[in-house]
Amino acid sequence: MSARTLMIQGTGSDVGKSIIVAGLCRVARRRGIGVAPFKPQNMSNNAAVTPDGGEIGRAQALQALAAGLDTSVDMNPVLIKPESDRASQIVVHGRVLERQGAAQWIGRRGALLAPVLESLGRLRAAHDLIIVEGAGSPAEVNLRRGDIANMGFARAADVPVCLLGDIDRGGVIAAVVGTRQVLDAADAAMIEGFAINKFRGDPRLFDDGVLAIERASGWPCLGVIPWLHEAARLPAEDAVATARQAHGIRSSDAERSRRPLRIAAPLLSRIANFDDADPLRQEPDVDFSFIPPGQPVPRDTDVVLLFGTKSTRAELNFIEHQGWHHDIHAHVRTGGAVLGLCGGFQLLGERIDDTDGHDGPAGHSSGLGLLDVRTRMDAGKVVRRVTGRCALADVPVHGYEIHVGDTIGSDRDRPMLLIDGRPEGARSVDGRIEGSYVHGLFGDERYRRAWLKRQRSLAIGSDAGEGIASNYAVSVQTALDGIATRLEAALDIDRLFAIAR
Repeated sequence: MSARTLMIQGTGSDVGKSIIVAGLCRVARRRGIGVAPFKPQNMSNNAAVTPDGGEIGRAQALQALAAGLDTSVDMNPVLIKPESDRASQIVVHGRVLERQGAAQWIGRRGALLAPVLESLGRLRAAHDLIIVEGAGSPAEVNLRRGDIANMGFARAADVPVCLLGDIDRGGVIAAVVGTRQVLDAADAAMIEGFAINKFRGDPRLFDDGVLAIERASGWPCLGVIPWLHEAARLPAEDAVATARQAHGIRSSDAERSRRPLRIAAPLLSRIANFDDADPLRQEPDVDFSFIPPGQPVPRDTDVVLLFGTKSTRAELNFIEHQGWHHDIHAHVRTGGAVLGLCGGFQLLGERIDDTDGHDGPAGHSSGLGLLDVRTRMDAGKVVRRVTGRCALADVPVHGYEIHVGDTIGSDRDRPMLLIDGRPEGARSVDGRIEGSYVHGLFGDERYRRAWLKRQRSLAIGSDAGEGIASNYAVSVQTALDGIATRLEAALDIDRLFAIAR
């Protein structure tokens, strides 16, 4: 028997589709329904690694967690990873298919509907309910031809749609009704109802607004969802939301037991897998900041964290343009620490060689020169989950790798980790500069506690006690349960799930 399927589309990007799908997956799971998430096409440099070494968007990994499942490449069969403003890496069923320019992608994306429907078919055969997340908005009718992310997919797979509007950004009545007006009749017929997201205050104050939308669109309202404060404890899907937050989550003085460890992360132009910081951002004794372009790295920073990037050599130019290379070198000269993860690890080295153009235009670049390592880009892409131990503390580690390139050099003789008994990463002689290809390290409370203790010792000296380490995994699960509870109160869940077919 094939699973019933429902799709959540939005009136625009960043209206909360990913979180609502995750919450609905948790609602279904709590009701004993075998549910799975699905997103036909995602565009993100934040990727998760599946058990078989494939890549999917991290939003779908969170939704899988909400559904009580491990990840599968079928949950996000097409992943677009931007490398520049005009070119992206195309990942299909978890594997890199090719690199395409934007215009080329628009013209050829329709050919990927077949693998998208293959993945949906496999999920439908294995589960009772599939909750699908759209991408962007169906109102972008200029992109309708060849669409596989919204109405093109919904029509091909005969999947009914609930349209989600964001009242917090303003103009939600026009956004929902305007979507109805620009869609052709067949596409509009796929929408069975709408919901309003991110409402602050008493939802009864929007009763007249709901009535106005229903009259103008002909669609019924399935609920008005309050502002979900729990979502701040979940990973952001992309850098857009991170840029808007800029300074992330900060603990109040009452929550802190002492002077916080100050960690700053420059918001790189092609930042990838920045959710590595989410467990750190929730630590009561950590003051974490994303540094937006145009702003200097604060002088009182203890640790500079350089995340991964989809284009390492291009990112070096961006760092220099912002003047961050001067800030980072001044930070190191005054005794500050630096951690580079994945592409950030490559940035810390002496040189990056890309003779054949595997990571962008062919060429060579000098790195920040903070670690005695050199990176050579090659055609092979490493995508795998890993387990091991910390090289400096007797604690286990687990995470995943997604990278192009191999890094060698004398500082690799002082590894950060031991993965399957082999050294991984690099450290400077004084231990203040570190780099690793492994993502997800801080999700493990034991490793995170050990790393924070070491950084606090380097930065603050005698104040190097154990401190408070939050249980990030529990925090995420608690947030998902809280969101599910609030959705059940705000939405007509029975009616919404009955729409699925």
